[in-house]
Amino acid sequence: MSHPSAPSLWAATAPAAPPTPPLAVPLTTTDVLVIGAGYTGLSAALHLAESGASVYVLDAHEPGWGASGRNGGQVNPSLKYDPDDLVRIYGAKRAEPLIDAVSRSADLVYSLIERHSIDCAPLRAGWLQVGYTQQAVDTMHSRARQWERRGVRVEMLDRATTASRIGTSAFVGGWMDGRAGAVQPLAYVRGLVRAVQAKGVQVHGGSPVVALERRGAHWVATTAEGHRVQAQQVLLGTNGYTDGLWPGLARTVLAANSFIVATQPLGKAGEHILPGGETGSTSQRLLLYFRKDAQGRLLMGGRGHFADPQSAGDFAHLERAVELMFPSLGPLRYEYRWAGRIAVTRDFMPHLHKPAPGITMALGYNGRGIAMATSLGRQAAALMAGGSPADCPFPLTPLQPIPLHGLQRFYIAAGVAYYSLLDRLGA
Repeated sequence: MSHPSAPSLWAATAPAAPPTPPLAVPLTTTDVLVIGAGYTGLSAALHLAESGASVYVLDAHEPGWGASGRNGGQVNPSLKYDPDDLVRIYGAKRAEPLIDAVSRSADLVYSLIERHSIDCAPLRAGWLQVGYTQQAVDTMHSRARQWERRGVRVEMLDRATTASRIGTSAFVGGWMDGRAGAVQPLAYVRGLVRAVQAKGVQVHGGSPVVALERRGAHWVATTAEGHRVQAQQVLLGTNGYTDGLWPGLARTVLAANSFIVATQPLGKAGEHILPGGETGSTSQRLLLYFRKDAQGRLLMGGRGHFADPQSAGDFAHLERAVELMFPSLGPLRYEYRWAGRIAVTRDFMPHLHKPAPGITMALGYNGRGIAMATSLGRQAAALMAGGSPADCPFPLTPLQPIPLHGLQRFYIAAGVAYYSLLDRLGA
């Protein structure tokens, strides 16, 4: 099955996909059915299989078809909220386990990569968050100190140090988070598929689930081809590509597009850009994120319009950002342009739901999916294996559809315009 985001950099350079043929058995019985073969579903499947459960994973397309195979490849163990914010929101007793789980989420990613020998160009050199104004830098230094108090290796960067670490004089300063890193994201997905298959998990692409209903003590999922899977428990991990399979779930998130471009390998001309191998992003409300891949290509990502891109012109804003940030590179040739949908929640927190007996849902990573989805997948697996919600560091919340969700295109367009204005005023 061809990857729909081709010619993305990741689809072009990932190791070959393991076989995940469509489900072909008329009726299958298993302990757990996972719907969605991205980071959430595959992490949950792996941890459930390790606990002894039998697991089937179904995906409408192929593993990594959604955001898991289309993101920027940055492994950032953080939320939109700083630690002190989380303490104010939840109280220290509830917040500190959550903060710890978030902080350790990148550890989980890299431990899985090592344990299962996943070929995904892993690099853990840190994340640089940078700003254009001293006010933004002061906020970031406060963030850094909050994490430093919790044992995280951080650096607070002034203008000169930022310029040397990133390769541009465009920024006033920033901070470095030593927990973070980068991977080839589609390769990471495919490595997780191989890991779960080695544990006996059945993974089937091209098997969209069109109906899910309770029958006695089991849930029965029916695919578009009429094949059925009967399971005691079901996990929905479809994130930005969530549809109407479970009433109201798609209306709990806004599916926003993230666009990415990648240059040709820069060679010597790019040696001064991120020479330490870090990833980077700006502190704007509509942030830019950037990194180099293993071959020395420069990637630049950011928000795009709601509709899927139709031509190279839809990526012009990102190519202009590269020119402004790194003018010394001169004219560049872009080898890849692609996009994917992230799931943005109303409260900017990942969501974990159990709306009915035997049903678990995990989604809504707000652009931090590699670390957060891998972590939340493990937490969902623990709950499904009989763990207590009180022991889960992520809050278990009811489904709360966003009001007037059908106007989400308007919301996103208005939000982009509003935050672009604020960013300009703050520049």
